[in-house]
Amino acid sequence: MQLVLVLNAGSSSVKFALFDTQIKGHERDIARGAIDGIGQATRWSVKRYDGTANNEIAIKGDGVSNHKQAVSHILAWIEKNFELSSLAAAGHRVVHGGAQFTEPVRLNTKNCEALRKLIPLAPLHQRHNLAAIDSLTELAPMLPQIACFDTAFHATIPDIGRNFALPRAITALGVRRYGFHGLSYSYIANELAKQNTDLVTGRVLVAHLGNGASLCAMKDGKSIATSMGFSALDGLMMGTRTGSIDPAVIFYLMRDQGMSANDVEAMLYQKSGLLGVSGLSNDMRTLRAAASTNAHAREALDMFTYRIIKEAGAMIAVLGGIDALIFTAGIGENDSELRANIMKGLKFLGFVLDENANKTKARKISAEEGPIALVMPTNEEIMIARETADIIRNINE
Repeated sequence: MQLVLVLNAGSSSVKFALFDTQIKGHERDIARGAIDGIGQATRWSVKRYDGTANNEIAIKGDGVSNHKQAVSHILAWIEKNFELSSLAAAGHRVVHGGAQFTEPVRLNTKNCEALRKLIPLAPLHQRHNLAAIDSLTELAPMLPQIACFDTAFHATIPDIGRNFALPRAITALGVRRYGFHGLSYSYIANELAKQNTDLVTGRVLVAHLGNGASLCAMKDGKSIATSMGFSALDGLMMGTRTGSIDPAVIFYLMRDQGMSANDVEAMLYQKSGLLGVSGLSNDMRTLRAAASTNAHAREALDMFTYRIIKEAGAMIAVLGGIDALIFTAGIGENDSELRANIMKGLKFLGFVLDENANKTKARKISAEEGPIALVMPTNEEIMIARETADIIRNINE
């Protein structure tokens, strides 16, 4: 086996996955797990795919107070079950690669410092991604580490769609549209190339709908437009993020309502979206259950749907039409009512829903006439494993 460890670190969690990447194109899941509640009541969960029982379902003692301790627990579990010497490399999800990093890269001191400078561009994610990298560097200094970027897939967006209408001196500072969820979109593009070869050169709109949500317009399997911009705050309404907003609202809140920049940032990132509109939850399942009796929950759902349809129209205009619409990520893959409502909103483009297929979670949910609508599970972790393994192979050749 050639094992690759995949890490995805958040503010209070470290998700991990272990893959056997010995055979290119046939990467195999070995285990997946997470350490949640860092600094609080820590929970450990892991699932193995070889049928081996695993009894480590909780972290005892005082829990885990930082990312280093979390990574240490993961390494200890690997040592106990597989031996650390079997690890060929570790791949990290890094949210922001800026303009410099448009493909996966092996990490070193210089690269890490460059990524640290991007923390202001992704304040909710980047520092935590780097915390896992720093921890692994200290705990396993000889293990090669690879950074895989959520922004890299969108490097193909043309300047006319990437740049804002700002003075060129500001654009030169790196203020531009970067786009995110690129690992998810890259996986979908790869799967389309395998499963639907007739769509590889087509006009495809992918809706990555989860607690974070975005759209990506693809032509020839490459990104030509995306709804997220300079930050992961832009574009669609999300679980707790507002999405696109008139910048003058921010001036008003700071100048006339006395809110600080930090207060506004926290509100836009953490207290808006489905949670802010509903006043109840950012979980679609909770809102669906409450919608019949709670007007605010119903409004949040309707607004979420409306914003997707509105943004989809813009993306389809950039594509010059559409051949396929693809739903992915947690909400996109599981909320049949949302899919139905979006397709109803796009009916003028010729979309016809196959209601039974949609309700039974079939892969193809459109009727035979009109453009295709598909539901495709995404797999960001395996994309990281593939990209990491490719770099390690190139190093060893």
